[in-house]
Amino acid sequence: MELKKRAEMDRQYQWNTESIYADSDAFEREIKAVAAELPSVVAYQGRLSEGPETLADAMETMQALMKRVLKLYVYSHCRRDADTSDQTAAAAHERVLGLAGRASAMAAFLEPEMLSIGIPTLREWLLADPRLAHLEHFVDVLEREAEHVRSAEVEEILGMLMDPFTSAEYIHSLLANAELQFSPARSSLPAAEERPVTQGTYDALMTHPDRELRRTAFESYADAHLALKNTMAACLSTAVKHNVFSAQVRRYGSSLEAALGPNHIPVEVFHNTVEAFRRNLPVWHRYWELKRRLLGLETFHPWDAKAPLLTEQPVVPFEQAVDWICEGLAPLGDEYVQRLRRGVLEERWVDVYPNIGKKAGAYSSGTQGTIPLILMNHNDDVYGLSTLAHELGHSMHSLLTWEAQPSVYARYGIFMAEIASNLNQALLRDHLLSVAADRQLKIALIEEALSNYHRYFFLMPTLARLELAMHQRVEQGQALTADDLIGITADLFAEAFGDGVVMDRERVGITWAEFHTHLYMNFYVYQYTTGIAGAQALAERILNGVPGAVESYHQFLRVGSSVFPLDAVQAAGVDLASPEPIDRAFAHLQTLIDQLEALMTEDAEG
Repeated sequence: MELKKRAEMDRQYQWNTESIYADSDAFEREIKAVAAELPSVVAYQGRLSEGPETLADAMETMQALMKRVLKLYVYSHCRRDADTSDQTAAAAHERVLGLAGRASAMAAFLEPEMLSIGIPTLREWLLADPRLAHLEHFVDVLEREAEHVRSAEVEEILGMLMDPFTSAEYIHSLLANAELQFSPARSSLPAAEERPVTQGTYDALMTHPDRELRRTAFESYADAHLALKNTMAACLSTAVKHNVFSAQVRRYGSSLEAALGPNHIPVEVFHNTVEAFRRNLPVWHRYWELKRRLLGLETFHPWDAKAPLLTEQPVVPFEQAVDWICEGLAPLGDEYVQRLRRGVLEERWVDVYPNIGKKAGAYSSGTQGTIPLILMNHNDDVYGLSTLAHELGHSMHSLLTWEAQPSVYARYGIFMAEIASNLNQALLRDHLLSVAADRQLKIALIEEALSNYHRYFFLMPTLARLELAMHQRVEQGQALTADDLIGITADLFAEAFGDGVVMDRERVGITWAEFHTHLYMNFYVYQYTTGIAGAQALAERILNGVPGAVESYHQFLRVGSSVFPLDAVQAAGVDLASPEPIDRAFAHLQTLIDQLEALMTEDAEG
């Protein structure tokens, strides 16, 4: 598909950022207005001990201002991501990041002053002023993290550091999305035609039936990152050093503990996840061998991991995808489904198709006071269908949380985030596999499911192991060069792939550079694995008609951060403190592989 410029894209398929600010002038007026009101927060510094009324006034002022900052952030990053070559949009986003850093610094006195008041007194104040009553969990978190909260002066400095430290991620993202030059991929002879490799087309190329096209696309993508490996490594090393620095300043035992602690997630959950992955690696090794045999290959390479078993993939236009998703999510209730359909087709939540300069991948964004906003690079196939269902899971989770919670709890923990998205995919997949009469469609759906599991149960736990290794090296005072990262990454993937996959160490080893968002999110990626495991378990409860399963799931979607993540998932019916859901999800993966083998055997015999 020939990519268009952003200005040439059909407005129907562009997200509705004008619902936040009508135009750039309105955005400019708001950013100036918010900057002018920042001192209103500082006016409460040193005064919180005056009593519950002053504390309530301060909290209301801060929350109202932060809501406005978050709206500015959502608008500016959406405008930037729609066209990363747009320097005006990039500059506007940088200004918002600076504003957010100043706001964070100015509000840094809040927690130290509240702790100086004392937890018992704070609990009394919650009863004294109705405007504080909802802060019970906030105070619980504060009490639990008290030893890691520093003085107001130190907290202010940490807030001020937010902007310069995020520059490393921004530079890496800019390099990846706007500066990388990819050689075209080449199809097999005799056609030998060239296909452009971009961030928006790479995933589609890796699922193409032409093996030469996949190989050359894989090599082109890896080689472009290798050409900038030292700069990208310097960026990632800076981010890791920031995490280590913050953990040490806050007196945590490790960066891992600092990342998990605020959400009251024991580090054992991370280690259980990694060990469950390693324990179940034979499932993947069996799949690689099955796929090698079904494809008729002598050797199997990483670029074959997503090779289609079908010569032609089912075409799923965007509108068809929306219809199928709504059908598949029917177990969640008509209100849920109609709200989703209206958001996509009438309110323009989704930026659908790739364009020149658009950020790679897909995500759901937004904040309380905006509509959900979904970035897609839709390719009119089952992969686009599943990705859309995934991001709509995030968006509905966010929307229901925003509607149900006060602003202090309106952002749920990332441990919960991947559950809602993957549950949508699980329900959709179950529905389509049960109603599809076409064997080809069933094969395509299972292949997409296995591709999704490849990301969540193969790539992400491997990157989680890399993330731990990176932080441990820095904590021990060791360097983190590009060659270090390539070597560590290659070793981890060699174990994960097993002896049955022929691996180009350098090109596989540069995989870390290709995840220019995930590895900057401070021990985020392991939660993809826990998320899909939790989602599969909850989906099975819903599909099996367990009494109260739907109702408890809807409650999960509405609690936001008003309870600890593990407790929220437990209340919905799954214990993610245990590795058992991960082992069960691997068993489901094994079942999908069995179904695929049976369908392909039937197809061959037919």
